[in-house]
Amino acid sequence: MKNFSMTFLLGIAMSCILVACGGGEQTTEKQETAKTEEVKVEETKKEQTTPSDNTATATVADLPGKGIYTTYCSVCHQADGKGVPNMNPPLVNKEWVGGDKTRLIKVVLNGLNEPITVNGEKYQGVMASHDFLTDKQIANVLTFIRKSFGNDYEAITEEEVAEVRKNNKK
Repeated sequence: MKNFSMTFLLGIAMSCILVACGGGEQTTEKQETAKTEEVKVEETKKEQTTPSDNTATATVADLPGKGIYTTYCSVCHQADGKGVPNMNPPLVNKEWVGGDKTRLIKVVLNGLNEPITVNGEKYQGVMASHDFLTDKQIANVLTFIRKSFGNDYEAITEEEVAEVRKNNKK
């Protein structure tokens, strides 16, 4: 009987420890959030390194520029591409995003430090130069933008960026 009592008490103690330490299949909301964030980070890393030369058949989520956009652009232009009123313009527009590719590439290479009007609204924010990005990264991020947020414009190639960079006069 003494052995049974010790075994029983030991079993209860172990069960309490297991429950207190989060054992079993139950997870807290914080644990689920942490797992979700880990997956998002891994997906972003994969997007930044996964080549996708066939942008004609790729979905927006498959475009390698998404990770670059998230890292360098979304702070100002927001994750949904809608921008910030009076500061940073939305990326849903024909004139700037869907217009002249050379001008768009130059905005990334040189930045922009003058008021612009987009979709009838004036924007005063300053955009820093991103000329530290490679030609491929710039082509990828601009193609992502031109294919996202309701846009459906032609891709920008690495060669187009290289040509603009070569002839770029700030």
